[in-house]
Amino acid sequence: MVSDNSYVECLVSSKASPVMVFLKGASLTLAVISFLSSILMGTGIVGMILAIAFGAGYYFASLNASIEFEYQYCDREITVDKVLNKERRKNIGKYDVGKIEAMAPSRSYHLDEYKNRTYKVLDFSAREKDPQPDPTYTIYYDGKEKIILEPTKEFVDAVKNVAPRKVFVD
Repeated sequence: MVSDNSYVECLVSSKASPVMVFLKGASLTLAVISFLSSILMGTGIVGMILAIAFGAGYYFASLNASIEFEYQYCDREITVDKVLNKERRKNIGKYDVGKIEAMAPSRSYHLDEYKNRTYKVLDFSAREKDPQPDPTYTIYYDGKEKIILEPTKEFVDAVKNVAPRKVFVD
């Protein structure tokens, strides 16, 4: 964590979805079975092609099974990056603090007026079910998006310093 008045960064490990964990295990099992059947039963090229296809499926499932989100605040802009398998980084969003309608803890009463509106939901949190207390913050952005983050106190304070009427810490 690096922190000063104009730059804050934090990293959140996201829990793998059960579907990805299942796909990862199933594709690895099928790759091994296909490979062994091609050798032992003489299915030949068809078994090898299936083994390679299931191996590729395992590779892509394992990439999406280990996801981290990195939030950066720098000069009135929040940047969100997705880190796949601790190797590949992809920028998935840049948000201007001036376009934030409200930012508050996800269960805050400050967000009640936005609950009946329709927004595109972008969840960049750890996706833990029912943690106590809820560490997530919700940002309503530009009338279009509902962004769910799991920032540190320093990150929230940095955003609050430039938008004190829009950021609530309850």
